[in-house]
Order: sequence, then C-alpha cells, then structure tokens
Amino acid sequence: MSEQFQRDAVRAFRFVRCGLNAATGVAELVYAFDDGPELVETVTVPGAPFALDGARAQAVERMLRLLHLIAGVSYYKAAVPEQIRIDSYAIDANTAALLELIYVNGLGEFAYRNGLNLHGKITFPVAAAADPAAPALGLSEHALVAIGGGKDSLVSIEALRALDVEQTVTWIGGSQLIAACAARTGLDTLNLGRALAPQLFEYNRQGAYNGHIPVTVVNSAIMALAALLRGVDQVVFSNERSASYGSMIEGTGEVNHQWSKGWDCERAFGEYLQAHVAADLRYYSLLRPLSELAVARQFARGDRYDAHFSSCNRNFHILGERPASRWCGVCPKCHFVFLALAPFMTKPRLVSIFGRNLLDDPAQTDGFDALLEYRNHKPFECVGEGRESRAAMAALAERAEWREDALVERFAREIRPQLAGEELRIEPLLALEGEHRVPPALWERLRAYLAA
Repeated sequence: MSEQFQRDAVRAFRFVRCGLNAATGVAELVYAFDDGPELVETVTVPGAPFALDGARAQAVERMLRLLHLIAGVSYYKAAVPEQIRIDSYAIDANTAALLELIYVNGLGEFAYRNGLNLHGKITFPVAAAADPAAPALGLSEHALVAIGGGKDSLVSIEALRALDVEQTVTWIGGSQLIAACAARTGLDTLNLGRALAPQLFEYNRQGAYNGHIPVTVVNSAIMALAALLRGVDQVVFSNERSASYGSMIEGTGEVNHQWSKGWDCERAFGEYLQAHVAADLRYYSLLRPLSELAVARQFARGDRYDAHFSSCNRNFHILGERPASRWCGVCPKCHFVFLALAPFMTKPRLVSIFGRNLLDDPAQTDGFDALLEYRNHKPFECVGEGRESRAAMAALAERAEWREDALVERFAREIRPQLAGEELRIEPLLALEGEHRVPPALWERLRAYLAA
C-alpha cells in the first residue's frame, strides 16, 4: 500500500498483535491494512503496577485479545475489506461468532449511511479449538459503573448507593463534563484512557469510509479489562430496554443506532465473558427492565445533578473543554430528554435546567416530529421509542402548565386525533418488564427500590 490510503484497493485488515505492560497499565492494540503501516491504539488503566497471578494473568490475556478484536471495528470500517487476518494468536468458533454479531449489527447504521451490505461479508478466521470453560477468579464484590454524564448512569449510581453496593464511577476519555459529573457523585472515580491510532484521522481525510461504530461494546470491553486488572467482579452500564429498538427505515427495515446498548449485545457479550474470560466477572445493565420514561421518572426524584448532567451529544462531539452551556437545545438528545422529563418535573425546574422551553418553539417542530415518528423515522441517536415520546406528549397535553405551548398544542390538535387513545397511556410504559442480567439477589432489592 502506498502512503496515500486507497480504500478500494485494500484487500485485508490485520489484527497484528496486542500486549499489556502490567507495570504501567498501558495496553497496545496494533492493526494494519495489507502490508501498510501499523496502527497503534493505546488503552490506559490507572492503578499500576498490577500483580497478576497465573489464573488472573490468563484471564487478563483472554480479555486483552477480546478487546483487541472488538476495538478493531474502529479501523476495519475505514475500508471494510474482504479478508480479516489475525496474525499473532488464533480464535475459536465461539469468539468468531460473537465478533461477527458485533461487527455486522454494530455497524448497521454505518452500512446504511454508506450504502453497504455487510451481511455475509464479515468472517473472522477460526483456527483454534473451543476454549475450556473459564474458571472463577475470586474477584472482589465491587462494581465499576460507567458514567456518561447523562441521566441514566446517574440513576444507576444513586440506586447502587442506596442499596449499599460498593462502586467506582468509571469513564473513558478526557471529557471535562463527565469528570465534573463524576466528581459530583462524591464516590471513588476511575478515568480510563483510550488513544486511537492517529493515522485513522488522516485516512478519514483521504476518503476512508467513516461513520457510527458500536462504541458501547468497545467501552464495555475496556472496562472489563480494567475490572480484571483491579480484581473486581462487576461491570455495570445503564442501558434501558428502549435501546433494543431501532429506527424503521422505509425500504430498508430496522436500523438501530444504539445496537450495542441493546439487549442482544448485552446478553451475548456478558455470557461470553462468564464462559470464556472469568466465571465470576459479571456484565449487566442495571436499567434494562426500565423504559426511557421510567428512567426519567427515577431521575426526577432528586435534584442533586440538575446543574451538572448533560445528554447533549453536541457537547461531546465538538467541545474539548467543559462547555459553558450543557444543552444545545436543538439536537435529538436535547429534544428527547426534555420531553421525557417533562411529565415528571415541574415546568420551572425543567426550563431552568435547559435554559429555555423547547416545547414552546415552533422552529423545533421537525425535531420533535421525528421523535414522535410522525412523517419521519426515529433519529439515529440514543433516544427512546416513538411510543414513549407520543405518550409523554399526550400526558403534557392534559396539563394546564404545558397544553398551551406551541408543540404540545399542535400535537393535541393535529397528531393525537390520528392515534388510538389506549396507545397513548403512559402508565404501561413505566412498568418493570423484560429480560435482564442483574444478579438475582441485587434485582430483588433493586425492584423494591425502584417501586418505592
């Protein structure tokens, strides 16, 4: 390959090697296209040096390889070549199946936007016998809890605090907004580092395929490695059941922007960890049995984070420093969070959080229509189901403090008459239901806490 990245000339994507320096806590993940230059990503876990005994050292090595394979999605997508090669170790059929599931589904939006069909195209080479069942390592009962700065992770953190579960608030990268939100919890914190290979950004400038990747499962793998290095037994995320539902695209079908936040990914990844990495390493989402509206109701119970949280993706995309305003007010995440919280907060409190009333701004009509799945599909963002947005809007249309706002009044006049009244009820959407991986003993106490 020449120095110029030629996307369509690439024939193979290579997983070159991976390694971990236990003395520094720095892992190197190395990739390449064909015989081109090595692409070196680093992941840093604070707390080194790490003393690893035989069984735990083997588990760390298995997890490091799995992280290497999953994080490679960031690079593979640049050319989506026909061949995948693993140079320095071999994988079994179970590992290949997990990776193919993650790559095909996690790159669903990427494929749709780039006009690609990845089904049947992504094949990981199987060259090893099935791994024996992973042993239990005697990990300490302690949760690394992912925080993203938004309402969902804060609901999980406060629930675990109320249930006396030992936890460390954990995030990846240098967001000052997340760091400030983590500090606000008053709990122990852990900031993991991830530095992508710098050539990837140059490849993007030279015409590489680009787009959304399944970042949640990449972050999950990084946190699982950190859990093993620190000797703790739980990696906890805050993905609710609405994450399992995508956008219905006419002529294409379902495309789920947040597939790696969904149940299928959580189940497959969590089961793999316990079967093939460490039997006592638990990976689960604390909020899986909740809808987005149920999470919003839980968040509204307290105001500790009103001046600190943000779910606005524009802040995380374009601002390296902590933003002066935590809400842009015009993106799908701002629209949805405002709408989801509105049935459960007083209007003055909600408006003070966002700095303005988004539902009284006719210029926001198209954005809210997409959430309602009215004349448009659900946005490619981590937002709730259309039925949740419709139920929230219907609830507001019954309340004197909201019903005269421009978009609520329009919903009542133009959209609600087209919908069946029964499907607009908010109460059924607040029930705890569906599959989850919360440990049984914790689930019994969590269910009582959420119902209180």
